[in-house]
Amino acid sequence: MNKEKKYQKLALSLLFDAIGYVSYLIPGVGELSDIVWAPASAYIMTKMYKGNKGKVAGAIAFIEEAMPGLDVVPTFTLMWLYTYVFSSKETKTTIEV
Repeated sequence: MNKEKKYQKLALSLLFDAIGYVSYLIPGVGELSDIVWAPASAYIMTKMYKGNKGKVAGAIAFIEEAMPGLDVVPTFTLMWLYTYVFSSKETKTTIEV
């Protein structure tokens, strides 16, 4: 994947996490917005990250948004970090002597 696409996903992740935080801005209405945002965030997560990784992340995003008090977890950004920083599949070459 090229760097432009990678950082485009990061920007989208930050945006979607910010949308998840919006529920804290309007007291009382926030819980109602979480009911709408929880399935939407799960769907978006499965579309951004394919395969089992995306399905698991979608389930986690749904639970995180649906449970009161867990909105502070930046699920999309953590998934981006997991995908592009921590589980890099680049092979390292070793020189055998």
